[in-house]
Amino acid sequence: METFLSRDGTTLAYARTGSGPSLVLVHGTNYDHSTWDVVLPALAARFTVYALDRRGRGRSGDTSAYSIEREYEDLAALVDAVPGPVVLLGHSFGGICALGASLLTRNIGKLILYEPPFAPLERFGSPEALLQMEMLVREGRQAEVLETFLRALISVPEVEVQRMKTLPAWSAQVASAHTLAREGRVVEVAWRDLQRYAALSVPTMLMRGGVSPSLCTEVAEALQGVLQRSHLTVLPDQGHFAMLTAPELFVREVLAFAGAEL
Repeated sequence: METFLSRDGTTLAYARTGSGPSLVLVHGTNYDHSTWDVVLPALAARFTVYALDRRGRGRSGDTSAYSIEREYEDLAALVDAVPGPVVLLGHSFGGICALGASLLTRNIGKLILYEPPFAPLERFGSPEALLQMEMLVREGRQAEVLETFLRALISVPEVEVQRMKTLPAWSAQVASAHTLAREGRVVEVAWRDLQRYAALSVPTMLMRGGVSPSLCTEVAEALQGVLQRSHLTVLPDQGHFAMLTAPELFVREVLAFAGAEL
């Protein structure tokens, strides 16, 4: 892992691999750069790939005071530090970060947003659950924060929650669970601020899974109504994690949009 300093002095880590034009990858909520492990070899054959650990996760540092603007600055600092023009790809909450960063740098050539969760909070789950998560964070009850997020905020079935608890990644997700509540607050604010991107002229591909919830369709349509140069790519029979469930399809669409071909 390599590191750089964000504008507020926070040390952030990223994994670099491959050769060619720059591709910066931004993971979603409660994950880290390893989100991309399955597709990384294929992408690294065409790009120099920079896979970021967002602040508070993996080997990246954090601060006690959080603002989504700091995440925008984190990403813009990385984009500005690598050869451009950069292809910037954000998955889920990482898509919110990627879109925000796009207003802070001129080094982005193309932008890919895979199901960024712009929406009123009630569309995701109970606002009361978010209040409970914030209380649990203050009390340092990390595992309960994560379980509340899964059960009450995004409605993961109990059998799946129990399965996740047996996986090796569970401990890492518990360690970064304090980030879940703060990101929950961002989602609704980001939804209200969509018009701030109306002047953005970067060519943008919006990706969504063909079997993802209807909310993903609504978000994509809203973004198409705001962004000047965007188009929608639907991944047939996929949901929120096509990089894991259909890696060849995912890579093919990314390379096609970025100007490369298999």
